[in-house]
Amino acid sequence: MQHHGEHQGEQHGVSRRTLGLLALSLLAIAVGIVTGFGAIVFRDLIAVVHNLLFYGRLSAVYNANLYNPPSPWGAAIILAPVIGGLGVVFLVRTFAPEARGHGVPEVMDAIFYRDGRIRPVVAAVKSLASALAIGSGSSVGREGPIIQIGASLGSTTGQLVHMEAWQRITLVAAGAGAGIAATFNTPIGGVMFAVELMLPEVSVRTFLPVALATGTATFIGRSVLGARPAFDVPAQLVLTGAPSSLQAVLLCVVLGAVCGCGATAFIRGLHAAEELFERIANPYLRHAVGMAGVGVMMYAFLLFTGHYRVDGVGYSTIQDILVGGLASAPLLLLLGAAKLTATAASLGSGSSGGVFSPSLFMGATLGGAVGALAHMFFAVPDITVPAFAMVGMAAMVGGATGAAMTAVTMIFEMTRDYEIVMPMIVAVAVSIGVRRMLSAENIYTIKLVARRHFIPKAMHANMFLVRPVAEVMERDFLLLPKDTGFDEFLRLPEQNGRLRHIVVTDGERIVGTLRVNTALRQGLEGAYTGVTLGSLANERYTVAQENDIMFDVITRFWRRKALMAVVVRGGHRVPRASDVVGVITKEHIADSVAESVKPYAATAAM
Repeated sequence: MQHHGEHQGEQHGVSRRTLGLLALSLLAIAVGIVTGFGAIVFRDLIAVVHNLLFYGRLSAVYNANLYNPPSPWGAAIILAPVIGGLGVVFLVRTFAPEARGHGVPEVMDAIFYRDGRIRPVVAAVKSLASALAIGSGSSVGREGPIIQIGASLGSTTGQLVHMEAWQRITLVAAGAGAGIAATFNTPIGGVMFAVELMLPEVSVRTFLPVALATGTATFIGRSVLGARPAFDVPAQLVLTGAPSSLQAVLLCVVLGAVCGCGATAFIRGLHAAEELFERIANPYLRHAVGMAGVGVMMYAFLLFTGHYRVDGVGYSTIQDILVGGLASAPLLLLLGAAKLTATAASLGSGSSGGVFSPSLFMGATLGGAVGALAHMFFAVPDITVPAFAMVGMAAMVGGATGAAMTAVTMIFEMTRDYEIVMPMIVAVAVSIGVRRMLSAENIYTIKLVARRHFIPKAMHANMFLVRPVAEVMERDFLLLPKDTGFDEFLRLPEQNGRLRHIVVTDGERIVGTLRVNTALRQGLEGAYTGVTLGSLANERYTVAQENDIMFDVITRFWRRKALMAVVVRGGHRVPRASDVVGVITKEHIADSVAESVKPYAATAAM
């Protein structure tokens, strides 16, 4: 009876299609192809909007890494972000409210709280809204939208095929990684981004689809946009200019601390801006006010520096710093503060775009400023503005997002300067440490925590899940025949108020399990119920072998909806009562899980 019941339970529990690794990988490649082309189309949409609103011409030719000439509209250009912002509010409010903001928190929320489900309409609305925002001058990045677009494509694919939830989540992470890889031409960074921030499980079955999707999207992007890195770095910097002396590395520690404070200011500033702008009830007026402020800032920079500086993704200013064209410490500090303010005003008031590019901008300006100041006081050849700008970019991204490997890998791929990696690692580590002391949440999770949706801050190996059953099971159990009277059992002298685990049998056949608090005997003294253990036994149990691992047992618990697992020795097809060597309950599982994470529990709050 038990064997038949468990078989039925397993059949009932499998309600979705479980794809093989090959099929899942092929779907991931398809997601990578669509996301790669989506990134290209998204860039073109930004270019069309920018050229139309800034220059009154219909063209898709636009290089964000170069300074563009001033608009012929003069001071009226202040209205461009306002006009674009009104369109953003209309699209978001009408079709997809989740397209507001920088996108990544919504993807993480879908992964950890909605089984990877994202509405298909999000991809289209996010594309249009973010293109309108960035093209009109909103101080946001283009990576956040394409991450959400790629994730939405992965989720839609997973929903159409009706796969298991973990496989749909894998496609969501694959789409997100593919999006950031195609945006910055950083395939390894895309994989690291998905691993550090998106994947609840890292294994061959999840890593392979993500790697294939990011590689495919990068190939598509390179085929159309070229294989050049996201930013050009002078050859002399690559060959001789990386910070390598002890003095320079110590200054990278200082830069890491500065970027950690800057990242904290960015996180808290953005959160405060959202709360401040929420006081304006009308969403159109709210966003118009925020974008008018951004318009005024960018026009003021045009008047005093010759360029808009804080509008859009800001890659032209980053590129200028990296080639040594912008090296004034006061101006760099001013640009960093202005970008933080403009991004907070843009996203806080309701824009649609990412925070990765603003983090790069602020990191480049802070790093460049520290490099410029240090160069004034230390005559060391490897202390240069471009080198420290590159280190600052990684430190700011790492501090703001909490993704250390992603920050180091992506800045390396963006610049192709291997020598900068060592000082970058030092600065990123210090930045994340300082930021975590000042702000427990990063730029992505702070928004989710406000909704009481918590995201894991650490990834632990499944030490418990690979433990053998024999190490977890309870050996103190009773094997009793089904016709044993319940009253008779309670009156046994050894039942002294203990919680007993009973396997109820009918000869050599297991008929059920029972957990009894023997303290009940105090209330039943002298009473006779006539109830037998067989009538009380629960048939919702599963069977495990001594050498099984706990992952398999937990899976059977879930499929069978079992209350207890009976552990047997031997390999008999139908378990026999004489083979029972122990039992496992959900309480045993919980206690064992707690024991496995005990080494990390003391530092979990750090």
